Amino acid sequence: MQLSSLRPIRPFLLVLLSASSCLLAQSHDASTNPSPAAARVDEILSAIHRARSINRVALSPDGKRIAWLLGREIRVAPVDNLASGQRITAATAPDQRCSEGDFIWSPDSASLAFVSDCAQPGEQSDFYLSHLDENPPARLSQLHGGADAPAFSPDGRQIAFLYVEGATRHAGALAAMKAPSGVIGEEGIEIQRVAAIPVDASQPVAPALATPPNLHVYEFDWSPDSQSLAYIAADPPGENNWWVAKLYTQRLFVGASALASETREAMIAEPKIVLSPSDTPGPLHGLQIAVPRWSPDGKSIAFIGGLMSDQGSTGGDVYVIPAAGGQEPINLTDGRHESAAWISWNIPGEIQYSALAGGFSQLRTLVLDSPSTPSVRNNLVDFQFPATVGDGRMELSLSFARGQWAFVKSSFSDPPEIWSASDVAAECVPTAADPNACYEFRQLSHFNDGIKPTWGPVDSLNWTNQSLHIQGWLQLPANYDPSRKYPLIVEVHGGPAAAVPSHWDTGGPFSPAVFSSLGFFVFMPNPRGSYGQGETFTQANRKDFGYGDLRDILAGVDTVLAHYSIDPNRIGLDGWSYGGFMTMFAVSQTHRFRAAVAGAGISDWLSYYGENSIDQWMIPYFGASVYDDPAVYARSSAINFIKNVSTPTLTLVGDRDGECPAPQSFEFWHALRDLRVPTELVVYPDEGHGLSDPSHRRDVLQRTVDWFTRYLTPGS
Repeated sequence: MQLSSLRPIRPFLLVLLSASSCLLAQSHDASTNPSPAAARVDEILSAIHRARSINRVALSPDGKRIAWLLGREIRVAPVDNLASGQRITAATAPDQRCSEGDFIWSPDSASLAFVSDCAQPGEQSDFYLSHLDENPPARLSQLHGGADAPAFSPDGRQIAFLYVEGATRHAGALAAMKAPSGVIGEEGIEIQRVAAIPVDASQPVAPALATPPNLHVYEFDWSPDSQSLAYIAADPPGENNWWVAKLYTQRLFVGASALASETREAMIAEPKIVLSPSDTPGPLHGLQIAVPRWSPDGKSIAFIGGLMSDQGSTGGDVYVIPAAGGQEPINLTDGRHESAAWISWNIPGEIQYSALAGGFSQLRTLVLDSPSTPSVRNNLVDFQFPATVGDGRMELSLSFARGQWAFVKSSFSDPPEIWSASDVAAECVPTAADPNACYEFRQLSHFNDGIKPTWGPVDSLNWTNQSLHIQGWLQLPANYDPSRKYPLIVEVHGGPAAAVPSHWDTGGPFSPAVFSSLGFFVFMPNPRGSYGQGETFTQANRKDFGYGDLRDILAGVDTVLAHYSIDPNRIGLDGWSYGGFMTMFAVSQTHRFRAAVAGAGISDWLSYYGENSIDQWMIPYFGASVYDDPAVYARSSAINFIKNVSTPTLTLVGDRDGECPAPQSFEFWHALRDLRVPTELVVYPDEGHGLSDPSHRRDVLQRTVDWFTRYLTPGS
């Protein structure tokens, strides 16, 4: 459960309806009663937002050119000369405003397919194909819905993509849920399927739906011969059932008739279940799978398996299974202290995968004994960075072509830029002292030259608690003076299966860069349950929410206090989603925190089970449903320890949050109000789990700054 700033919002009172009562959420007026720190926050955000965002990057398959998405503009240039970039757009006039989005190279490197709303600005996007010449791009599709994750078939004849026909919202659990009406769980369900369009049609065509109407597809991959798909899918509703999804393969009907819209339903073949984790014995039983990838010879499929709390936030071990099924999957990275996030299997006998290891982003190579046999001869580090890397498709995904990788890299101190990494010698072997020795790294872009952080530096910290090795980050205040005593904010990430990597701050609802610039230390721990230390570590908080992970965090706080000039009586706590739960639970277990801000939290796991839209994620963590084992849920419910709370706590939530519904925040606020603990509840209208309105994100940040300033000031 995770969270992805600037006009002030008007005050509002939002009524939450239940079957028997009306619950009133209260908010103070941030616009008519502005904070004294508001101007300073705006100044800091302005410095953060001077860095330009690079949302996507991809090498052409021949390795000669590179495409990137800067804001909503697509550009293409030779790899060695990004300054000569040519804009690729479907606009037909210089002043036409279009929003261009995701793009993919054709296998022959001659064309670029991309998404644009030029035909229906602000309403509907479609696929276009540019031959990168003087001719305007050709419109390929007539879509009516949401499209995502396009991929050319290896033969270059088709483009497949995830498609929700008639979509009214973004797929997944982060977006605002529909207002409940009709037959719940049966009517109005939006199903994401794989669709395909040909690239040689003479006019735009409606997409052919390639997967069955009774399966919600999350990720897919083309087979090397362009005849089949491998995909991860589950029964609808899609936002709830990813946690019980299965691996399928499906033969496609290839040819013009298969792509004809009038026969699209009739041409769907029967999918084959290759793996069902719910029915698989061994360590993968009941866990989650993601990122399916065919072997180059089409005989095997690699995927990532492990305990994951959110679709799209991937971490686990790399497995291989025969594409025909019938055998148990083989774990190729068992016991490693890392969390694999993405796979590439384009070279016979080698699987490349990216992983989070401690505070580092890594690319690694599994050398197999034969092209597709799941027996590992070696596991090598290709390169690693104390930074976040990615090409914009998935977490830690990279673009590869002819011996070089391209990615966007950023860190706490460096804004995003496009980089490449190329092999320097075929026989080179990296060492522990220099894991990057076998690659040459080049910074290809200079979009953010001259932009330096105005906030404090960040240190990587490591500590041990109960025999577990734990890593986290400490951001120092701007202009840190060791002779002074400073307040500390502890920020707990969502998930819990996630992690905080080193990355350029984007000024989100909880912004360490803003807090640092205002004179706070910010501690960002990755306690048990997080990615980055291996699957055993990620699973170490099962049936133990709020206990072992809180002890890890408090041990980290002790480490921070022992080495930095921090006032132990001025420590605050915040978090969103799982971090919001941890905030609510922590203040019920300890009085070390003088102030707290709980975003989209969970106060009562028993009532939460029946309120949320994603209850399937809870079984792997709690071991049973709330109806079979209520005690394990009650044990981690802050509401059962509410009389221990004395910490002033601000609670924040979206009114249509399906992951952590608003009544959970109301219940916590209501209890603190009755107990006369300083508290406030703010409910944001038309918002889901990830706040989409910039003014709401800005409001969360300002209220959080004000809350910590009020209660962490000396003498407060």
